[in-house]
Amino acid sequence: MVQLSPPVCLLGGLLGLFLLVSVQMDQTPASMCTPLKTLNYSLSHRQRYMKHNFPINYTIRVHSYEVFKLSNISKMRLQVEGFFLQRLWFLVNQGVLKKIIRVMPLKHPSRPYAAELERRFKDAEGVFVQSHPTEVFLQELPETIQEAWDHLTEEPDRVLESRWRFVSPIDLMDIFCHTMHCLFRECFDDTEQQQNYCSASYWRKGKKKKK
Repeated sequence: MVQLSPPVCLLGGLLGLFLLVSVQMDQTPASMCTPLKTLNYSLSHRQRYMKHNFPINYTIRVHSYEVFKLSNISKMRLQVEGFFLQRLWFLVNQGVLKKIIRVMPLKHPSRPYAAELERRFKDAEGVFVQSHPTEVFLQELPETIQEAWDHLTEEPDRVLESRWRFVSPIDLMDIFCHTMHCLFRECFDDTEQQQNYCSASYWRKGKKKKK
């Protein structure tokens, strides 16, 4: 029987830990599925609350990086792991939900719905953090993710005018929902008539419909 020296054993252990963390980072933890499916149920009512209760052609101002489309994910996932895209997804939609709620008067008929959506989103975010080792949140972000992070966290008065976009609440919620199904697809594989939101053919099809 071959005896391994302590340094070799330690190196093997560290390599095994690195591989384990890499696998965990690239997959959606099973614990995420319950809060995400709850969030998905709320999003299934988005047409009523985010379209019909708003004036026709109503839009809100958001940062260009907050329009986090499937096409963006398709390009970025070639360079970065799914974990970092999921982190960015939470940061993006945290800001989107806050901006939607901010424009609603206290007695707006959709405000309770939006507040509930934000609570369920925070629940999912909490589980996301708890489902990963602390060490992965201390890692240096990939350049593409860091650039988006820096733009999303800069002070609003420092944002260039060209960076602002005017988007309807329902379009933002559609993007929110579709990107969730793409980035956390393991939680929605059993959904009937599940769309492959991650495929380029899907987002290109949606792009053609809007022309």
